[in-house]
Amino acid sequence: MPRFLEPIAGFGVTFATMFRKNITEQYPEEKVPTAPRYHGRHQLNRYADGLEKCIGCELCAWACPADAIYVEGADNTAGERYSPGERYGRVYQINYLRCIGCGLCVEACPTRALTMTNQYEMAGDDRAGMIYEKHDLLGPMLAGMIPAPHDMVPGSTHADYYRGEITGPAPEQGQPYEGSS
Repeated sequence: MPRFLEPIAGFGVTFATMFRKNITEQYPEEKVPTAPRYHGRHQLNRYADGLEKCIGCELCAWACPADAIYVEGADNTAGERYSPGERYGRVYQINYLRCIGCGLCVEACPTRALTMTNQYEMAGDDRAGMIYEKHDLLGPMLAGMIPAPHDMVPGSTHADYYRGEITGPAPEQGQPYEGSS
């Protein structure tokens, strides 16, 4: 090819795409569903009786390459039990200004307390609103669950919870949550 035709060959890509139909997504009016394994907003999960799965071990914070997670654990007491283990996550924060959505925190969690949902709309107009606290991250209370703090199912151990043998609350644990979220 002669040297003076090289610029024209470069414009060939532009010329070839000039007459194609544009594909425009109408977001936010028409929201397209995400892939099932999309890494979106985090969620702290609960057991079937309402106790929290987070044991405050801080492994998610250690695994986070962006240092976006802050966890402060505390001990469960006889009067206030938030998780079936010895400890629970008293303070749990995720700074979404720093989070890169890699999912390493989910992989590090030994109790599967932390998962990632398909929710992707997390924009905000102030920096403080982008730091999600524990109450923002906790999964919804489902009908039949009992809000923590409360005792474990009578006759069970923390190992029963971790193996998934607890399928719901016992009447001795308290009044179940009636709403649905």
